[in-house]
Amino acid sequence: MASRWAGLGRAWRRAVRVARLMIGVPDYDTYVEHMRRHHPDREVMSYARFFDERLQARYRGGGGRCC
Repeated sequence: MASRWAGLGRAWRRAVRVARLMIGVPDYDTYVEHMRRHHPDREVMSYARFFDERLQARYRGGGGRCC
């Protein structure tokens, strides 16, 4: 039964991630993983700063990618 709940938890997290991407809300965990993997010398933004920056980029028409 525990493995069933764990599987449902993973499925739920994936569904939330997909839904956020569909409506244009980037995923903070994906950002953190990207920064640690590709830019270890840079500081990772806090969630609040990340969210604010993504909102500004979206509504001012700017790009949101560094690579």
